[in-house]
Amino acid sequence: MRHKGKNTFNTIYGIVKRIPRGYVASYGQIAMLAGNPKMSRIVGYAMRACGDESVPCRRVVHKDGSLSRAFGTFGAEEQRMLLESEGVTFLADGRVDMAKHSWRDITT
Repeated sequence: MRHKGKNTFNTIYGIVKRIPRGYVASYGQIAMLAGNPKMSRIVGYAMRACGDESVPCRRVVHKDGSLSRAFGTFGAEEQRMLLESEGVTFLADGRVDMAKHSWRDITT
């Protein structure tokens, strides 16, 4: 990533804030936009550590559309509920319908 430590998290949070309602992005996609596609775990750590409600962490999912067991207080169920409230739809197996809801950042 271009930045170290706290600045890396702030870079990640800035990117996540750009994901519009009704869309999701993968950890790897956020890492790539932040400057290093190999640091998707760091994106996960940043999402877990985020205490800022203005950062829509719920919109970051695994590349296959599966949800994080470590999300918030109640895990994937909580993440799903929040995403559904934004209009995100899910496949029969519980994954986000990435064909419909995958965010394409047009600013890069």
